[in-house]
Amino acid sequence: MRLSSLLALLRPALPLILGLSLGCSLSLLRVSWIQGEGEDPCVEAVGERGGPQNPDSRARLDQSDEDFKPRIVPYYRDPNKPYKKVLRTRYIQTELGSRERLLVAVLTSRATLSTLAVAVNRTVAHHFPRLLYFTGQRGARAPAGMQVVSHGDERPAWLMSETLRHLHTHFGADYDWFFIMQDDTYVQAPRLAALAGHLSINQDLYLGRAEEFIGAGEQARYCHGGFGYLLSRSLLLRLRPHLDGCRGDILSARPDEWLGRCLIDSLGVGCVSQHQGQQYRSFELAKNRDPEKEGSSAFLSAFAVHPVSEGTLMYRLHKRFSALELERAYSEIEQLQAQIRNLTVLTPEGEAGLSWPVGLPAPFIPHSRFEVLGWDYFTEQHTFSCADGAPKCPLQGASRADVGDALETALEQLNRRYQPRLRFQKQRLLNGYRRFDPARGMEYTLDLLLECVTQRGHRRALARRVSLLRPLSRVEILPMPYVTEATRVQLVLPLLVAEAAAAPAFLEAFAANVLEPREHVLLTLLLVYGPREGGRGAPDPFLGVKAAAAELERRYPGTRLAWLAVRAEAPSQVRLMDVVSKKHPVDTLFFLTTVWTRPGPEVLNRCRMNAISGWQAFFPVHFQEFNPALSPHRSPPGAPGAGPDPPSPPGADPSRGAPTGGRFDRQASAEGCFYNADYLAARARLAGELAGQEEEEALEGLEVMDVFLRFSGLHLFRAVEPGLVQKFSLRDCSPRLSEELYHRCRLSNLEGLGGRAQLAMALFEQEQANST
Repeated sequence: MRLSSLLALLRPALPLILGLSLGCSLSLLRVSWIQGEGEDPCVEAVGERGGPQNPDSRARLDQSDEDFKPRIVPYYRDPNKPYKKVLRTRYIQTELGSRERLLVAVLTSRATLSTLAVAVNRTVAHHFPRLLYFTGQRGARAPAGMQVVSHGDERPAWLMSETLRHLHTHFGADYDWFFIMQDDTYVQAPRLAALAGHLSINQDLYLGRAEEFIGAGEQARYCHGGFGYLLSRSLLLRLRPHLDGCRGDILSARPDEWLGRCLIDSLGVGCVSQHQGQQYRSFELAKNRDPEKEGSSAFLSAFAVHPVSEGTLMYRLHKRFSALELERAYSEIEQLQAQIRNLTVLTPEGEAGLSWPVGLPAPFIPHSRFEVLGWDYFTEQHTFSCADGAPKCPLQGASRADVGDALETALEQLNRRYQPRLRFQKQRLLNGYRRFDPARGMEYTLDLLLECVTQRGHRRALARRVSLLRPLSRVEILPMPYVTEATRVQLVLPLLVAEAAAAPAFLEAFAANVLEPREHVLLTLLLVYGPREGGRGAPDPFLGVKAAAAELERRYPGTRLAWLAVRAEAPSQVRLMDVVSKKHPVDTLFFLTTVWTRPGPEVLNRCRMNAISGWQAFFPVHFQEFNPALSPHRSPPGAPGAGPDPPSPPGADPSRGAPTGGRFDRQASAEGCFYNADYLAARARLAGELAGQEEEEALEGLEVMDVFLRFSGLHLFRAVEPGLVQKFSLRDCSPRLSEELYHRCRLSNLEGLGGRAQLAMALFEQEQANST
């Protein structure tokens, strides 16, 4: 009885006990096998099969195992060797050897350069990365926005030969495909780009509309130049050595026939109209044929249309094909939306998970009150979200056009949905709201007062709310001039007498951040004396600054720290910059800085990349630390780019303590990067618009950034710069400044005292002290 009762109690635990026992047994058995194996069985098998095992084989195997072990090699730079800075390419595709897909070459002439060639440029130039025009006219004047290459000889074979030679020399290493066409050809650019994207680049290909030579066999074909043709890069590289021979041996009045014969005779490559399942389709347009009435399948699917006799016909063709592409895009969107609706039913959320509009991301869902996207209220005349903080400002410019377009679209969609039963007319906008959702685009909510008209003529006023969305389109890279990190930067440091005590600390930081890593940077000290300072018998207030500069020149041989002495009663930033600008060449890149700034290598590189000659000036927004008396230091010292501390309280790292340690001072514009030529151009425009006493008054109330903003056509780039960290200091707000600049200066000082919580705590402690 006892045994049966014990078994009854242990029966539920028997599977667990058996499993543990079996697992422990197998583990012990495996350990014994591993210990008894000894050497590697693979090595022993090799030794037995090939005779006695070679001891060197085991050594080689052990050595191969060691090669796969990672080894950390510490970086060591010989101090005796000159430091060489490694310059990286601007784009990673340049470093990887990647190439662009397609280059288009257009053959034009003296008579059609300003007519048909311009029409080609306006219809297809924005679809291709590079579009070149080749003409035999000597010294041809290029129309605006077109890159024209003149060969100086209008003979057809010569023009074609020199065009191929130019493509090979200048672009043979940068592009995979070359499309050659005439200026009397209309090309459907998106289809041509898609065709080039589907073809393999590893074959010699001569693709176009194949035509037979007169009296030749069917295998000998050339591509008709009127409809354009594609040449692969590999074929162009093979053809280059034979161009001179073909030009002397082959006589032809047509450049396309000459090229076809040259390829067949020298390389044995003929023209094909189909390759890898891709068909090159073209359409020959009859004379006086209306493109709007053409509806054949050959026309609708054509890559190229020829001949085009005049520019207006080119624009009409472009309008027709653009409308066809738009209809096709809308049809594909509707099909995709229908598929999304059908698939949404099968999802766990069902139809409730379907976002509007169908196919676009759902609205952004904030996770806290700090992530809530606010709505901007507007009417047809005013907006109540102004950039300068004003409660109400006129709706004008691009913002007014945006609101007008939204109203027209809303009315158009209402009429399309309810016609012919109802017809709507807008009376006025009651309320308008809009916000930008980074995941979707610009959202609109409009309250419209409409007049509704029925088919019988009855009228009635209705108030309706509509929602619209302007979705984000495909992101495109803006073309920008090429800049490098090898440009020399000229630092300009204006120094007032009150700032002389902080200058040695700046020079020490300059030595650590610039001179030690041997950055390509020069420094100019602009010493500003007052009317009664530094005269005869008076002590020099900048004696310590000059001594510190001389010490740096002694410590770093080859370093030259220039300084200029200026005497001014009321120094203006523009006047001081005028003095420096005259001492340097026009291609100098200036970095205007302050004594509290510590520019490091990263900041200097961003200065080089963001300041573009003739295009853009860069004015970074520095990080300003709060008053240490109100804001206790809560971050470790040593902010990015900081060197030895000047005689002011230690700083805080903006990446760790921005809400409590400081803020990015948007009101200040003391630092700036710009080219001397751009500054001189803006300065000359200022002198031309303002003359005499008016100019003198303007110079006293302007800063350099305002000169670029008001008197220059350059882009003005403002961005926060975490590498520029300034110690707390109160700016000297001169009463000679303009009202706007004076207000900005005072606001910068007030906002730089501390955060709201710190100021509130200071007021609370003061009230507590006063009450006691």
